[in-house]
Amino acid sequence: MELNQQRVVVTGMGIISPLGNDVDTFWSKLKTGQSGISTIETDDFDIAQFATRIAGQVREFDPEAVFGRKEARKMDRFVQFALYAAEQAVQDARLDTERIDRERFGVYVGSGIGGIKTLTDNMEAYQSRGPGRVSPSLVPMMISNMAAAQISIRFGAMGPTMAPVTACSIGNTAIGEAFRLICGGEADVIVAGGAEAAIHPLSLASFGNATALSKRGGAPERVSRPFAADRDGFVMAEGAGILVLESLENALRRGAPIHGEVIGYGASSDAYHVVASHPEGTGAYLAMKRALQSAGIDPAEVDVVSAHATSTQVGDSAETKALKRLFGEAAYRIPVTANKSMTGHMFGAAGGAEAIALVKSLGEGVIPPTINLEQPDPECDLDYVPGAAREAALNIGISNSFGFGGHNAAIVLRRYSE
Repeated sequence: MELNQQRVVVTGMGIISPLGNDVDTFWSKLKTGQSGISTIETDDFDIAQFATRIAGQVREFDPEAVFGRKEARKMDRFVQFALYAAEQAVQDARLDTERIDRERFGVYVGSGIGGIKTLTDNMEAYQSRGPGRVSPSLVPMMISNMAAAQISIRFGAMGPTMAPVTACSIGNTAIGEAFRLICGGEADVIVAGGAEAAIHPLSLASFGNATALSKRGGAPERVSRPFAADRDGFVMAEGAGILVLESLENALRRGAPIHGEVIGYGASSDAYHVVASHPEGTGAYLAMKRALQSAGIDPAEVDVVSAHATSTQVGDSAETKALKRLFGEAAYRIPVTANKSMTGHMFGAAGGAEAIALVKSLGEGVIPPTINLEQPDPECDLDYVPGAAREAALNIGISNSFGFGGHNAAIVLRRYSE
């Protein structure tokens, strides 16, 4: 490991997702191949006017019951998700925030789109009733750093706080940068991850007009098809994935539960296109290569890959090419799983959610399946664990997250051992 001052472990995890609003439910459904994608249910807009009418929605979440009506109304939905998942993670970590050094307690949590509903609701109020009807809370509710800010306020975290905005690679960027900070001895504990709540008519219209969303008919749960020959685009989803990262020294000192270890991080830019992946997967390859260098391990030591794999033609093929370039012939022997086949694409929340899944996978020795992969694309010819979960001896895994603008971030996780 290049950054060899402190080992960094995962002591807490929290999630809100289309597969459930706690880690146990999420993991149970993921490893049994259940889909969280369904027809959009909403009273906010008419889905009949959209070509794509499905998404991975968060269900059975009542923010007023969680936060109280007054507090809930002060937060956009993405912030509600982030704070709820953070509360789970802090509780899971058994972190007594009154007994830690708050100046060394940070928050790295971002969102790609931020408070889009808050913005459009206030724009409608302005247009129909004038400037006097615009909420004074518009800006502090919609801006993307508010998830990190609210978590910091909630727990009194006075250390470094950051809201990375690297599109769909946000979760891995947050985890990776937090890992670096703790490695360097600049913090003891950091709450890290991402949140998104962008299932909104404006987002649906934009992504749909960009031909990025799947228009496949039939059962919604069968639409997200990473690596399949007939894949035709991603499925939007929402939620939050939050982890508590901590120096091993601090975790052992307070007797914290240890779920896994972060051992490497790499980032890159495609420097190619604002929305399209580099067709050869060059940036993806560089991010994974740098993550392994950071971890100080050989590619042969990797047991499993959690792919970004959104179910787009270019993206899935490019990631496959990057894996082949990184691992050579060994790429055909390393299982690759695509969580988005079940969750849909949670955008800024995806990296955190998939990191949680990989921690659980390494700990239990179970690789979740890639569902809906009946006929693989000939260009996508690796072992994608199709159909059903697989038991395996697992120690080290890579999780990939790539985003619009060519942002790429890869993290390396390891099953914890003393």
